[in-house]
Amino acid sequence: MHKRAKRVSALLFAILSSVSPLAGASTFKVIASFPVLEDLVKRIAGEEISVSTIVPPGADVHNWELTPPNVLAIEEADILFYNGFGLEPWLRHVKAMSDDSLLLKSVAENADFTPLPITTGRYKGTPDPHMWMDPQGAAAYVEVIAETLAKHYPKQAEGFYARAQETYQALQTLDQAIEERLDGVPNTNRTLVTSESGFGYFARAYGLEYAAIWGANHETQGSAQAMAQMSYRLASKRPPALFYESTVDYIHMDALSRESGIKLAGPLYVDAFSPADGPAYNYPAMLRHDAELIHEALGGARPE
Repeated sequence: MHKRAKRVSALLFAILSSVSPLAGASTFKVIASFPVLEDLVKRIAGEEISVSTIVPPGADVHNWELTPPNVLAIEEADILFYNGFGLEPWLRHVKAMSDDSLLLKSVAENADFTPLPITTGRYKGTPDPHMWMDPQGAAAYVEVIAETLAKHYPKQAEGFYARAQETYQALQTLDQAIEERLDGVPNTNRTLVTSESGFGYFARAYGLEYAAIWGANHETQGSAQAMAQMSYRLASKRPPALFYESTVDYIHMDALSRESGIKLAGPLYVDAFSPADGPAYNYPAMLRHDAELIHEALGGARPE
């Protein structure tokens, strides 16, 4: 009842403010599970919709624990976009606390995009949730987001679809730029090794062989068995560099680097952004940063 009362108050405010030139605050509230989704949703929602995120930039979406401000934001939201395929283990708490007034929408599970399986660790064989690491996967997310917003807020549908089209074009340009950059990596060096198995879609998109120590950050990281398996792999096939990500402790990859004599590079960004003044402050910047770091560490051709 408390939630319903707040919704009625918001509706009354919207009606009253619509006749005033001072009207400005949006009564439409959407929340995303983590910053990558927040970025994509904002690109489609425009200024009419208030968009926020549960997991803040820099934090690990896999291991997040809901905070009181998170709970309040969820109670006030109309739609919660989440990735799905197990990326957000804490989502079960959201489902337990929410009622029918909150629309929960998984973008990955509803995307028209072929999933890859996780290839190692506890979750081996289950769908890899990191679809956004391929810009074409992000484009499939955009389609789900635009259609969901248009259905929920039909008066703004034309704007949603127009901004979605602009985003598709931007993603196509991003995809082409990354492909051109990584084309400069020699065929003999095109092996990418990371801590978490978060780059499967990226590797598929850009023709890289791929391996990781563990499958998902919410499983045991760097177990003795997983480290031994990777050590054995590196003894027979040595890439130019090993990579760690921004949301994991680099000690596991550093140990493999010291043991094998292969240089360590990072951080790569996957499901978290850098600070606003960093190299991966939004989705396009994140992928461009990752592509540039991979290009450089794997011995990509330098411009003449």
